[in-house]
Amino acid sequence: MRKIDLKDLKSGEFSLVLSGGGALGIAHLGVIRDLERFNLTPAEIIGTSMGGIVGACVAVGMPEKEIFELIEKFANVGRWIKLSLEGNSIIKSSKISKIFDLIFGDTKINQTKIPLKLIATNLLTGKKRLFSSKDDILLTDALLCTMAIPGIFEEQIIDDEVLGDGFLCENLGVSEATLNKVLAVDVMGENSFYHTLPNRFFKSANVLEMFERSIRLLIYNQTQLILNSTNKEVLLISPDTKDYKTYQFSRAKEIRELGGLILN
Repeated sequence: MRKIDLKDLKSGEFSLVLSGGGALGIAHLGVIRDLERFNLTPAEIIGTSMGGIVGACVAVGMPEKEIFELIEKFANVGRWIKLSLEGNSIIKSSKISKIFDLIFGDTKINQTKIPLKLIATNLLTGKKRLFSSKDDILLTDALLCTMAIPGIFEEQIIDDEVLGDGFLCENLGVSEATLNKVLAVDVMGENSFYHTLPNRFFKSANVLEMFERSIRLLIYNQTQLILNSTNKEVLLISPDTKDYKTYQFSRAKEIRELGGLILN
């Protein structure tokens, strides 16, 4: 990876890559807001999980302010969670699907204003499944795939493939960028975990924190392998998300402010 600065980015001449990270992905909006301020439009957007949802909104032409208002509207998890009593997941995707339908309607992934790529994972083979302008499927269906955390959200079946969250294979989709210059926003990067072990009074809190830390470290190391193997010129933004949990959508306003183009 060759590092570049903000001054190296020109509108329409860079790929925007947005990582997964649940509620932490709201920090992407701080970067999107700065892109609007500097009149910088990506030539394409690559997203995984929450990064894919934010990226899809940008790709269809929604301004950052409107995206944030939608996130605030649905910050109450009761609006989009429907518990499942059968199958392999805790949450059914029916409510989320209806929300996506309201936002994107019958728009297909090959009809977005800015070309969009979404990363999912084949849960039977472990292989990456990339949705792009080559696919003639509804944007809603592709989004349900990229965000389907196994065991939490329902797996999706597209073209006989059983698909789930893209973080399992590539949480920061730099390798899928077509352009040489890349703006990559990694909310699960080096600033997403503390460099000390938890030391809370209750052991149960320490155990839960150690589990989430382990997931973040696994994703971080996966991303480092990808970044170290690319020859692309990358401006990497790693928001300081370590004080927030991936499920804390109720803290959307705070998390939004973590992102921005002044970070390194």
